[in-house]
Amino acid sequence: MQLVVTEKPSVAQAISHVIGAKERKDGYMEGNGFLVSWCVGHLVELAQPEMYSEAWKKWSYESLPMIPEQWQHEVKKETATQYKILKNLMHDTRVESVVCATDAGREGELIFRLVYEQAGCRKPMKRLWISSMEESAIRDGFENLKPGSDYDSLYQSALCRQQADWLVGLNGTRLFTVLYGGKVLKVGRVQTPTLAMLVDREVKIMNFEKEQYYMAHILMDGIDAMTERIDDKARAESIAAACESQSGVVRSVIKENKSVAPPKLYDLTTLQRDANRIFGFTAKQTLEYTQSLYEKKLVTYPRTDSQYLSDDMEETAKAVIGAVYQAILFEEQTGAEPDIKRVLNSKKVTDHHAIIPTIEITKTDLSAVPEGEMKILSLVANRLLCATGKKQLYETVKAEFSCGGYSFHVSGKTVLQNGWKEFEAALKRTYRVEKTDEDKEEKKLPELSEGMTFPVIQTKVTEHFTQPPKHFTEDSLLSAMERAGAEDMGDEVERKGLGTPATRADIIEKLVKDGFVKREKKQMLPTEDGMKLITVLPDMVKSPKLTADWENTLTLVEKGEYTMQEFMDGIEDMVRELVQTYHSISDDQKSLFGTMQEVLGKCPKCGSDVVKGKFGAYCKQKCGMNVGRAMGATFSDTQMKSLLEGKKTLVRGLKGKKGSYDAYLIPEGIEDYSYIKDGKEIKGSQYKFKMEFPPRKSK
Repeated sequence: MQLVVTEKPSVAQAISHVIGAKERKDGYMEGNGFLVSWCVGHLVELAQPEMYSEAWKKWSYESLPMIPEQWQHEVKKETATQYKILKNLMHDTRVESVVCATDAGREGELIFRLVYEQAGCRKPMKRLWISSMEESAIRDGFENLKPGSDYDSLYQSALCRQQADWLVGLNGTRLFTVLYGGKVLKVGRVQTPTLAMLVDREVKIMNFEKEQYYMAHILMDGIDAMTERIDDKARAESIAAACESQSGVVRSVIKENKSVAPPKLYDLTTLQRDANRIFGFTAKQTLEYTQSLYEKKLVTYPRTDSQYLSDDMEETAKAVIGAVYQAILFEEQTGAEPDIKRVLNSKKVTDHHAIIPTIEITKTDLSAVPEGEMKILSLVANRLLCATGKKQLYETVKAEFSCGGYSFHVSGKTVLQNGWKEFEAALKRTYRVEKTDEDKEEKKLPELSEGMTFPVIQTKVTEHFTQPPKHFTEDSLLSAMERAGAEDMGDEVERKGLGTPATRADIIEKLVKDGFVKREKKQMLPTEDGMKLITVLPDMVKSPKLTADWENTLTLVEKGEYTMQEFMDGIEDMVRELVQTYHSISDDQKSLFGTMQEVLGKCPKCGSDVVKGKFGAYCKQKCGMNVGRAMGATFSDTQMKSLLEGKKTLVRGLKGKKGSYDAYLIPEGIEDYSYIKDGKEIKGSQYKFKMEFPPRKSK
């Protein structure tokens, strides 16, 4: 029997249906010689620092850097039940081999392999690698299962990514949180350089000083010709005045025939960018909608960075274009034959080809597809038509006029063949997309030739201002993430940019969730804390170039051209250098993030400040001392201050076997405690108290 492990229950259902495992069991399907079960995202994750050593439980400078000698993993509590089912199935005596059928990419490989390793499975492993959830693709995939070992380098690349994120994220976050006084300052291998780009743009906008300038115009029989930029208003007005009741003479006419080539097919990032620009979807929403369409078999695999199809897909593409006309456009395919060859290039297809619809769109009731998903399906279908369409051809005209001894310029454009732009315009009409400056056509000019004369009907002066850089939208931020560091890298570099198409959406969401970035309409703006964080962080953790280098190196690990050890050595060296370099800051810098916390006294265990926090009082060194409660009572701020000074303090509502009572507590040192919770030992320290009871009131 073969055990097939997918990433999600919905994918397991689709695969079970195709391979005939139709008998439903607890946490898996069975039948036709197969057991099919599933993960629920990551079931196994890297252990938290406290699992490695007692010293790493405490957030302190002395405990850094945290670099595990042997990496440990733990089963996620919330999905432990499904992990146990998988572990039992992997050790089932009926199972001869295991098929990894998680998503065909770096993270999918990691999700499966960590379960396989944690469960101690040693059975032969095979890999299902497909780009579509169509029945034919699944059948073909099972007929051509690959040896699991073919993907060992992909797994090593995924481990490198996971371990590097742990090292940079946890060490960086603890280091700068401890240095700057307690507010958690999240540092991330990819999210910090992304935030740095947002902050850099914001600073340029804040420091921008607009400049005023003017242009003089002459209007002649539908032609509006203007001067170059003029900084002095009086001069612009004198030029306009000199041209009143004069004639404009054509000094030169330059005509050029130009073309706009069709766009490439969608990879995930370009799809997310267009969906944000056209529909206002966040990158995360677009990924979720596309993933859902993939699981419904309506589009191909979404987490791709390729914009081409492989050379053997010509017939498939032709059939899918026909399906788009039939199921989405509801019209007959007429006009020019699609140029499919321009979207075929096997050399530019790595793990997965570009995102296109599947033939299933003709067999599915698309009216039942949710609105958001339908918009994404329309975008993907439309892009296939655009990418295989004809070039747009147009003629540009640039003319120079002379009037009153001054030069004026005008330009115009005439579209000769709209080509692929027809499909794009149709989509925008369907969804009533507002026209952008790009969509507004230049005015068509009358036929002009040198020496022609036009009477000036009117003159005017217009006022203009230089424009600051634009705020990032999710569209332009995704583009900037994709291109980060590219100008410093040669064309031979495998992958450029921050993160991967699959991870960029989550990076943006984390920045918003952690309070370092906010969304205002379509704009992505750094918050005050985001601005401050980038101000204090060093280049080694916020440099887009460095992170882009790492991403490229991970791709080389994936291809077996760079070892896992070399990559991790570089990350570990960087973390050590970070901790050694940043060890102290001034008191002024410590107060940079938010208001200072109220200090209630000194910790009786380690001598650090005890401060008032969101969930009660705590020791800033997090030394394990329980300062805020005793015997079922939570201390007030006044009681805390008194107890920390060692004073006798009346506390009401203490809990005992016979109910609650009041007593004076007198601190007499501290003592350690430990107990078992959820199978783990919990340790800490607490006060030792002497008690005195208040005299009873006489009745």
